[in-house]
Amino acid sequence: MAKIKPFRGLRPPKELVERVECRPYDVLDSDEARAEAGDNEMSLYHIIKPEIDFPLGTSEYDPRVYERAAQNFQKFQDRGWLVQDDRDHYYIYAQTMQGRTQYGLVVGAYVEDYMNGVIKKHELTRRDKEEDRMKHVRVNNANVEPVFFAYPDNAVLDKLIMRYAATEPEYDFIAPIDGFRHQFWVISDEADINTVTAEFAKMPALYIADGHHRSAAAALVGAEKARQNPNHRGDEEYNYFMAVAFQASQLTILDYNRVVKDLNGLSSQEFLDALAQDFTIEDKGTDIYKPQRLHEFSLYLDGHWFALTAKPGTYDANDPIGVLDVDISSRLILDKVLNIGDLRSSKRIDFVGGLRGLGELKRRVDSGEMRAALALYPVTMQQIMDIADSGNIMPPKATWFEPKLRSGLVVHKLD
Repeated sequence: MAKIKPFRGLRPPKELVERVECRPYDVLDSDEARAEAGDNEMSLYHIIKPEIDFPLGTSEYDPRVYERAAQNFQKFQDRGWLVQDDRDHYYIYAQTMQGRTQYGLVVGAYVEDYMNGVIKKHELTRRDKEEDRMKHVRVNNANVEPVFFAYPDNAVLDKLIMRYAATEPEYDFIAPIDGFRHQFWVISDEADINTVTAEFAKMPALYIADGHHRSAAAALVGAEKARQNPNHRGDEEYNYFMAVAFQASQLTILDYNRVVKDLNGLSSQEFLDALAQDFTIEDKGTDIYKPQRLHEFSLYLDGHWFALTAKPGTYDANDPIGVLDVDISSRLILDKVLNIGDLRSSKRIDFVGGLRGLGELKRRVDSGEMRAALALYPVTMQQIMDIADSGNIMPPKATWFEPKLRSGLVVHKLD
């Protein structure tokens, strides 16, 4: 069962939150972070993207960059831009996108739950990316950014959250880049804190929705600290890492689409003929066409949109991986026809998050940068949970969660 705890969050004063908060480190590059931070010395980018404090071209992996992160983190505390709460709390973090709100609980997740599989993952991680985030956790002795979890729907927690949501939030702002509303409440009542802990203790599993590398790094550093402490008891703060956990049914997963640079030497007609072996093809004309259901894909080619429907027998409905549209398209289109086998390393393919819309696919093809585009129907949270429960791993580039968690609302110190 899942073990969590409240913690003494390190947070910006209410009047400074909009100067401190920012997008997460992994959704923008160094130049974008430098531009967004501008002359705002309170921007959390100075901690999570500290290469912006160095000359252009400085590697984000330069040892001096990690050292600067720690220096800036200390400066934020010294100057009162981040202030630690005087006792342990849980927190509620709400995000509103296009009129739809999802409510997350900010908790300390248990390192051992990650190690033993109570916290379930659905993506592979790369060791180099893990090590980068581990260095960041080590040098700051803190989880500066949260990870993104899902938990099975829970009526007791939903009622508790809605009670707080009816009160004035601690933070309430519209983010300048994504245009989404972000709200934040502090759970201070001891009975409510105990309720949250008890309800999570009934859950057989938690699920990583987004942030697999941050989860791995946070858990590995926690385990590392336990090994290094000769007086380790098991209740130290480093045994937990910061997560925002949302009810699974509230989460929005957008399509994660593909654009390809060439047709593997085929003409457009030869490409369509090859696809016809495994798909029923319907020309939808020049107006943008979005997939309407699972196992239907939209292909943009030569100014036209085509609906591709996978034929019976091309996938196994009882296989949690093989039934996924991302797997069907990878096997039968990208690999079989276009000879793009490794999506992680191929230079002939790129990926476009669904928030950009299908117009972005059309633009990149019409510009001549790409030859064709493929739009997929979104993966469901239930599919992700089924795959994680079965011990399987999702194919690469399968999920795009939106909104992204803002960083800087709360930090978890490991001591």
